Amino acid sequence: MLTGTYNHALDAKGRLIVPARLREDLGEGFVITRNMDKCLSIYPAHEWQNLTEKLNGLPLISSEPARKINRVICGNSSICEVDKQGRILIPQHLREYAGLKKDVTLVGANRLVEVWDSDTWNRYNSTIDLGDIAYNLNGINL
Repeated sequence: MLTGTYNHALDAKGRLIVPARLREDLGEGFVITRNMDKCLSIYPAHEWQNLTEKLNGLPLISSEPARKINRVICGNSSICEVDKQGRILIPQHLREYAGLKKDVTLVGANRLVEVWDSDTWNRYNSTIDLGDIAYNLNGINL
């Protein structure tokens, strides 16, 4: 399970330290791609496999939204290679999409890790009302 919040900084080359605890839970191979919330998602290999299997089940020939989501998620993905210092290189186009500058927050989100610009994360996180979320999840068996 991927949990916790970690603050790090991108270096001048766009490399990010992935904390040892997260690297351990992510496993050997993982993939980074765009997230729908203007952040990035890092998927362990098995979760990436699950996601791509779901995408493969979409009616790509007959559904324009299915083709778009497939293009955006898979077309913007990158396999992460961890260097000896525990860093990954985040491609420029992904850094631009998520507005990553220097300070970055990694958020363990159960099956994946989200990568946020720290200012964006702090603004987003401060607006969350757990009461509203609980109300909207009414009927969902957690």
